[in-house]
Order: sequence, then C-alpha cells, then structure tokens
Amino acid sequence: MGNNFEEQNKLPELKLDARQAQGFLSFFKSLPNDPRAIRFFDRRDYYTTHGENATFIAKTYYHTTTAVCQIGSGSDAISSVSVSKNMFETVARDILLERADHTLELYEGSGANWRLVKSATPGNLGSFEEILFANNEMQDSPVIVALIANFRENGCAVGLSYVDLTKRVLGLAEFPDDSHFTNLESALVALGCKEILLPVEVAKSSEYRSLNDALSRCGAMVTERKKAEFKGRDLVQDLGRLVKGSMDPVRDLLAAFELAPAALGCIMSYADLLADESNYGNYKIQRYDLARYMRLDSAAMRALNVMESKADANKNFSLFGLLNRTCTAGMGKRLLHMWLKQPLLDVNEINCRLDLVQAFVEDGALRQDLRQQLKRISDMERLTRSLEKKRASLVHVVKLYQSSIRLSFIKSALEQYNGQFASLIKGRYLDPLENWTDDNHLNKFIGLVEASVDLEQLENGEYMISSGYDSQLLALKNEQESLEHQIHDLHIKAANDLDLALDKALKLEKGTQHGYAFRITKKEEPKVRKKLNTQFILIETRKDGVKFTNIKLKKLSEHYQKVVEEYKNCQKELVARVVQTAATFSEVFEGVAWSLSELDVLLSFADVAASSPTPYTRPIITPSDVGDIILEGSRHPCVEAQDWVNFIPNDCKLVRGKSWFQIITGPNMGGKSTFIRQVGVNILMAQVGSFIPCDNACISVRDCIFARVGAGDCQLRGVSTFMQEMLETASILKGATERSLIIIDELGRGTSTYDGFGLAWAICEHIVEVIEAPTLFATHFHELTALAHENAHEQSSKKFIGVANYHVSAHVDSSNRKLTMLYKVEPGACDQSFGIHVAEFANFPENVVALARAKASELEDFSPITIVPHDAKERTNVYHYWDNENCETQGKADEDLVVADTVAIRRLSLYKWVQRSWDDVHRVLRQRRDLMKYREQIES
Repeated sequence: MGNNFEEQNKLPELKLDARQAQGFLSFFKSLPNDPRAIRFFDRRDYYTTHGENATFIAKTYYHTTTAVCQIGSGSDAISSVSVSKNMFETVARDILLERADHTLELYEGSGANWRLVKSATPGNLGSFEEILFANNEMQDSPVIVALIANFRENGCAVGLSYVDLTKRVLGLAEFPDDSHFTNLESALVALGCKEILLPVEVAKSSEYRSLNDALSRCGAMVTERKKAEFKGRDLVQDLGRLVKGSMDPVRDLLAAFELAPAALGCIMSYADLLADESNYGNYKIQRYDLARYMRLDSAAMRALNVMESKADANKNFSLFGLLNRTCTAGMGKRLLHMWLKQPLLDVNEINCRLDLVQAFVEDGALRQDLRQQLKRISDMERLTRSLEKKRASLVHVVKLYQSSIRLSFIKSALEQYNGQFASLIKGRYLDPLENWTDDNHLNKFIGLVEASVDLEQLENGEYMISSGYDSQLLALKNEQESLEHQIHDLHIKAANDLDLALDKALKLEKGTQHGYAFRITKKEEPKVRKKLNTQFILIETRKDGVKFTNIKLKKLSEHYQKVVEEYKNCQKELVARVVQTAATFSEVFEGVAWSLSELDVLLSFADVAASSPTPYTRPIITPSDVGDIILEGSRHPCVEAQDWVNFIPNDCKLVRGKSWFQIITGPNMGGKSTFIRQVGVNILMAQVGSFIPCDNACISVRDCIFARVGAGDCQLRGVSTFMQEMLETASILKGATERSLIIIDELGRGTSTYDGFGLAWAICEHIVEVIEAPTLFATHFHELTALAHENAHEQSSKKFIGVANYHVSAHVDSSNRKLTMLYKVEPGACDQSFGIHVAEFANFPENVVALARAKASELEDFSPITIVPHDAKERTNVYHYWDNENCETQGKADEDLVVADTVAIRRLSLYKWVQRSWDDVHRVLRQRRDLMKYREQIES
C-alpha cells in the first residue's frame, strides 16, 4: 500500500532534450511579465510550470522546494516543477475558487511553438469550468464588477456595473458613499464579487487607500484597466445585440445613471461578450437596488459565520453549511449562497417565503416526496449555458431530458397538498410548471429526445442517436449489420477450412490498425501452417499468437470501416442538429431551473426547521419603523448543532424606549459573544425567509447588520488589530441608521485602559443619541453600565432613553473559589469579569494565579466605586466610603458636591484615580475648584 501511495504521488519526470529545452527557454522568456499569472504548459501526460510560478507551486502545494528542478544551465536556467493531471486540477480549483490573487493560463505546443489555449480569472472562469466542475458542483456564481468612484469633499459617488457570466445577467447601480465605502462594500458582498475592474487613474489617486481597504476586505481581485475602456459610447447598440427583448427599457435604464454606463462599457469589453455569438439575445440587464436587500459588510459576514471557511471543522460551523440541505445538483446551493448575502427587506416577500416553509414543515410527507424527486434533477442552469455556448453534447441533452421528465412527479406531489397555503403553491409553482410542460414547451422537447436518442443504450453508457430517427442513418446501420453477418460467416468458413474450434482455437478480432482479422495461438500454428501459407495472408506473429486474414475478409473489413466512419459522421451531424434544437428551449429551462432552485432552498429551510432536536419557529415580521425585536428562548443555530453542546436558550428583548440599547457584561467564556451573535444570526435567517431557533419571535425588519466582534492584524496593509477595530467601528458610526442592528463585542480593549474606556463611552453615547439603532454592546468595561442609570440622576446633564443592563450569570463557590458558568442572560449589571478564574481553568501555575489575585486586590482597593448606585440613598455611600478611609472633607457642602459629581468624575477620570496615590485622591476630593473643572470639562 505504501509503494502504491508513493507511486501515485510521484512527481512526473520532465523529459526534454537539449534542442527542446533551448526552444522552450526562448519562448518562455518572450512571455510578458505578469506577476499575477500562473502559467501551466500541457505536456500531454502531465503539466509543467516555470520560473517564479514553479517556486510558488512547490512551496504552496508540495510544501517543499525539492520538487523544483532546473531547465538549461548557467544564467539561462529556469526553475521548473512537473505537475500531474490530478494536482493540476487541485491547483486550478484553489487558484480560481479559493484564492483571489492570481489568474490562470494554460499553453499547448512543443519546442519553441506554444499557444495560449485557456485563461481564467476568479471572476471569469472561462473554459476552465469543465475542469473545475467535472466532479464538483458549482456552489457559487462568480461576478465581475467594474466601478467608477467620483471623489468629493464629504465622500464620493460610486457607479458600478457587474456581470454574472453563469446566469448571463448584466447589472448597474449608482449610489453616494462615505469615506469608508460602506455602501460599496455591502454591494460587493451581496453580489458575491470575485474580481473588480478599476481605472488606473483611480488606483493611483490619493483617495485609493481607503477604497483599497474596502475592496481587500471583500476578498476580490483588483484588475486595473485603462481609463479609455470606461466609456458609454455605442453602448445601446452593443446591448441591442446582447439583451433579449425591446431596447426601449434599456435606453430608459441607462439614462437613469451618470457613472454606471461607463463601467458597463468596461466590463463588456473586458469579458469580451460581443466576441461570442452565443451571447447574442441571451443576456438580461437590470438595476441593482441597494435599498431592496439588507446590507451586510465583510465584517458582519465573518462575525456571523454566514459562509463556509476552510478552517471549519464541520459544515455546521457556518450558517450556509447548516442550512444547505439542498438536493439539486448545484442550483439550490448557488441560490442559497445568493439569498444569504441578500436578505430581504420587504415584509410581504419575507412572509411569502415563510408561508411556503411553513407548508413544507407541516406536511412532512410532501417535503420528503419533493426532496426525493429533486435529488434526480441535474444542474439545469449550467447545462443550459453549455447549450447556448454550443459546447454541449448529447450527454447534456439527455441530462436535461431526465430532469424534465421528473417535473410531472413534482407537479403530482404539489397537487396533493390541500393546506392553507394551497393557493400560494399553485400560483408560485403549479401554474408555471403547467405552462412549461405543455405540448409547446417541455413536452415537445421530451418528444424530440425520445424520438432521436437511443435511450436503451444509456444503460451501457453510450449516448447516440437512434438509428430509426434518420433514413440515412438507418440505411448505414442496416449495411453495417449486413457486413457484420458476412464477416461472421467468413469466420465460420475459415474455422471449417482449418479444422479449428470456432472462437476457442480460431478467434475473430477487431483492431484499429488492420480492422477485422483471425488469430490463433502459436501452439496451433504448426498444425495449419501449410493452409495459412496457401489460403490466407499473414499479418503478424506475436507472443499472444498469429494474426492473419484473406482477400474476402480484408475487403469486407475495409468496407465495414468505411461504413462505420460514415455512420459516425452521420451521428455527429444529427447530434449537432438535436443539440441545436434543444438550445431553442433555453428560456424554458431557465425558468424551470429558477423555480426548482427556489423550491429546493425552501425545502431545505423546512427540513432544517423540522429535524432540529428543538424545532425552529416561524417569526412574526413587522416593518422596520414599528415593532420591537423579541426573541424568546433563542438559540444559536450553528452552536446547538454541534454534537457536544447542550445549548441553554436565552431571551432577547430589544424594546424601543426601554431596552433598545443593551449593555451586556459578565465573565469571560460566559456566553456574551455567542448571545449577541445568535441575535444577529436569528434576524438574518428570518429575513432570508427561514424559521429560526426560538420559542417565539417577533422581528422588526433591519436594513443592515453591523457587527464588530473581533479583528485580527493585517500586516500586508500595515493595519494593527486596534486599527482594524477602529476602521470597522468607523464604518458602523457612519453607515448605521435607526433601522439597522448593531452588534459590538469588546470594543476598546486593544489600547490603553483610559483611551479604550473613553472611546467605548463616546461610541455608546453616539449610538444612543444620534443613530438610535437597536444595539447589543458586550463589554468588560463595567463602568459603562452607568449609561443605564444616567436618566435616574437628577444632577446628570444628559438623559439616555432605552439603555438597559444585562449580564451573563455565573456562580462562584465561596469555599473553593470554583467558577460555574450558567450561560443565562439576566437583567442587571455584573461587577467582575472572573478573568483569574478563567486562568485557573487554563491550568495556570498556582503562584501566577496567587500573584494575579494579589495585584487585582490592590487595584480594587484603589477603586472608589465599581458600579454607579441605583438611587440617591445609595449614592450617599460614596461620601461615607471615602470618610472611612480617613478622608478629610470640608463639611456637608463638599459631601453634596462629591455625590453630585460622582458620575461626572467617573466619566472622565475614574481610571486615573486607580493609579494615583491616596494623597492625590484626598487632594482632589478636598479641593472644590478641581472638582468644578472636571464638571466644566465634561459639560463642554
């Protein structure tokens, strides 16, 4: 077994003589320098890559430089790596589907004569699709975006255009944006952009830094194009050849934009759409409206684990992996990808999806029946595209036929449903299916295939035209069978003449070189040598026997070969005709594919909701300007799906004017991050149209989810963890509205305590007073909980409405200091983080833990107060606290001042007090002027 493994993974040997090597070197050095291009050279049985590409492939995929060899000698030598066919496919999939920093090129030829035969980018997979998806489903549709940014003093105007080459869709959008390009980032995430075209001038401008930050967060490859390519001239004429239908709506659409048409001109030129005649009349053009879908930036997508990651230990770690129980081959997965990036805002649309999911949840038999039928549906979208691009074969036609005949079973299953949503199912699926499967549409196609294709041969893996479909083909087939009978008769006659047993001693064989011939073993040859020499023609003598023929067999064999060639050519012509006819049904196939994809995703939602150990519930959806966000018994769908987790549900009640802004404190590992994320995930799921893991839910639609729940360094862009955190927070402050949802975790912990607390407090105030969006703010700055009590103090200069404190509970055993996490979110604030207890969980050395406790105790002794008291009676304790420490005061007046300004002092300088000596603290309390200065600073 070990030898077999080594043999399979052995590097192919690069075999070039000196002349071939010299010729290749001259060609390779003539190639233009493109640092992004990974170039492969097809050597028939294997592939090679050279130069810097060879080093990259060796380090990235072989994880060793020993795979590198040299071609040539001296200064002319170049590095080379040989790659097997399987490894080439692996590299191609990784570069084009996973990475976003390289293009791929494939060359064919020999010596000094090589030509580029295939090229692709992450946005345009091109002719590599057959390699990439030969044994894998296409889970996402790559999109190319061209954009123009018109920079202004307070932001910019963005015009963009995009093309989805898989679905043949062109789109335009135009919108204002801020300096962080918040709207642009959301649009790129929603579209699933893989490649971005930018004018060279923009890429060199001073404003490019912030634009590049937004683009890099989306993980798309940036391609610079000349400014001359961004032009809208002759655009209407060009679109007239591509877009199906009347041009009047197209003219009106283009007239509505200022910048986007020029971007559209660039993208049409870059994708070379007009060069492929199969595109003519098959594209549709549309406006992309940012206001139609929930906006999600890349930070929110990561924070909520919406899409799969290579690091995921199992598929349930991501929302896509959890919800992806689709059955169709690729179509459902791609639609689910799109839906998760484009949650709906329209209440009626959301409820329509929820109605359908409810129907399938309540009728388990219908759900299972439909899923069984959908498992037999091929990827009709990709098959249709192959037909339109004239790259299809009879295999594609047969797969479309096999999918089409399943529609009658799907219709029958849907017709059995008679629940409360029967009229919706009829209008959404049954009526369209009825129209598409009538005698003028798919029934006609089914009849064509059944008449033209030899369906009986499919079991043998042969795809061919039935001989009865064409008179010429039938004549050739009959002639072929007649010749086979004559050859068989000659076989019998030869066996009798040679006195040899038919098929045992005398065999009739068919070869590519000599056609039909007789063969006997070398053992039998001496017995018939005389007759062989006089009556037959010897062809060859080998170890396996002697081959021979005669004049009659030779003539019949040649005639047979000629007929076979004519039959193949006739088959080829008829296949092309059948494929061409099948392509005329493309519009029907596209409509069917969309309906089946939608049905597939909704059935997947229903299957997840019904099969979860604790069933999901249907949320009540209200418009964004009314209603609250109430999640009773909510759970995190991905966390509870893990085998080792017994999830503890929690309520979340974001109520306008009461708990619209929630400050959540509690111990490390207590469940704060999981809680705030699960709220975001539940809302996203609801607006996608799925049931959610709650006991009861009422959700006011959100136009955007902003999430700041952890950031990492990005050294390539020179961005630290804290800077990344600040950039994400700036996007929230500039892009959020009262209709958004904001989720923030541990903001301000990446810098000094003073600055971090000050930033956190200021951000909280801004969200509460200016943005007024529902917010979940998890923090270890327990002093922030004072925000919830500001409106209780008559002395406070500001009133904060709708701020509430919550904490995740934990229990500490007083006897052994053992900490038990309870994972329950309860009203009120928490006054400690139990960080040292968590360190004990991590098995810190006892002396380190003891020292930590001692130092923490010292700091606690310096702190005058941990949480602002709830009422005036408790506030008087502030004075008594300092008095007990022998703090001299100047009478009742100073006491009142201390009480009145306690909150004010805290907001500005609490953390400075911790590190001052007691003498400094006493002096501050004794001197009224200093206290008045603090108050004046805050009020200013």
